[in-house]
Amino acid sequence: MPRFTYGGQALIEGVMMRGRDAVAVALRHPDGRIVYATEQLENGFRGKPAAKWPFVRGLVVLYETLVMGTRWLIRSAGLQAEDEGVEIGKGSVAIMLGITAVLGIGLFFILPLVVATFTAGNIENDLVQHFVEGLVRVAIFIGYLALISRTPDISRVFQYHGAEHMTIHALEADKPLVPDEIRRFPTAHPRCGTEFLVVVILLSIIAFSLVGRQSPLVMVASRILLIPVIAAVGYELLRLGARHRSNPIVKVVMWPGILVQMITTKQPTDDMIEVAIVAMEETLRADGEAIPPHGLDLPRDRMPEPGETAAAVRAMTDADGADEAVPVSADPPIAG
Repeated sequence: MPRFTYGGQALIEGVMMRGRDAVAVALRHPDGRIVYATEQLENGFRGKPAAKWPFVRGLVVLYETLVMGTRWLIRSAGLQAEDEGVEIGKGSVAIMLGITAVLGIGLFFILPLVVATFTAGNIENDLVQHFVEGLVRVAIFIGYLALISRTPDISRVFQYHGAEHMTIHALEADKPLVPDEIRRFPTAHPRCGTEFLVVVILLSIIAFSLVGRQSPLVMVASRILLIPVIAAVGYELLRLGARHRSNPIVKVVMWPGILVQMITTKQPTDDMIEVAIVAMEETLRADGEAIPPHGLDLPRDRMPEPGETAAAVRAMTDADGADEAVPVSADPPIAG
C-alpha cells in the first residue's frame, strides 16, 4: 500500500483523485470513452514549512480542495456538453466559489441563528437558544442532502462518490484495482468530506455556545469569523479519528458521519468503478507509485487541455501510435 493516504472527489460523470503533489481526473465521455488528465498541486503554500503545521495544513487542504474541486466540477459538466476545448478561467472559478461561500454561510450558519433567535431568543437560558440553533443547522444540512439526492444527476454523482471511496478502500487493503475486488468494500469511508462537514457542524454547536448571547452583529460576525477555526480543528479531529478508528469511543463519535454517507454515497455501476480505477491509477503514476498488479489495463484517452480540441488530441494520439499517460512530478486525507 502506498505510504500516502489518497483522497478524492466525485465529479459530473467522473472522479478526481488527489495524491501527494498532483491530482488525476478521469471522466466518462458522452461517447463512452474514459478520458483523463493530471495536474500538479500548486497553490503558493506548497513547500513552505507552515503548510504542514497542525491547524494550518487543514486550511491549505481545504483551499486546494475547494479551488481545484470547483474548477474540475465545472469542466466535467462542460465535457458532458461536448465543450472540451473551453477554458475555465480563474475569474469564473473565483465567482463560483464566492457565490457558493455566501450561500453556504447564509444557509448553514446565519439562517439557523436567525431561526433560533426568533424562536428561543426570549428564553433566559442561553443553552436553549444554542441547542435550537444547532438542531436547525443539522436539520437544514440533512434536509438539503436528502433533497438533492433525489435528482437524477446528483444521484449519479453520489454513485461516483461511492466508486471513489470503494477504490480507495481497495488500494488501502492492497487489493487489485478491479471491479470484483472493489465491490467487496463499503461506499462509506472514514476520511470522507461528508464526515468532515458533520464534524464541523458538531464543533460549531460547541464553539458558538462559548460565544454566548451577544448583540446581533457580534453573533453574526462570530459565525463567519470562527468558520476557519472550526474547519482547522475539524480537520485535525478527522485525521485523529482515521488513525484510531478501531477505538470504540472514536467509532461512536464518528458514527454520525458514516450515517450521513448513507445519503451522499450510493452503489456504483461497474463502468463508474472503471472511471475511479483510471483516476486512481493515473494519480499513482503521477506520484511515482507502483500501480497494484493484476489490474484491467483499461483503455483511456488524454483529456484535451484548455483551448485544445478533442480532434487535435486524437490526431496526435494516432500519430504517436498510442496515448500513454504523461507523468508529472511527484491529501486530502479526506477521501471525498
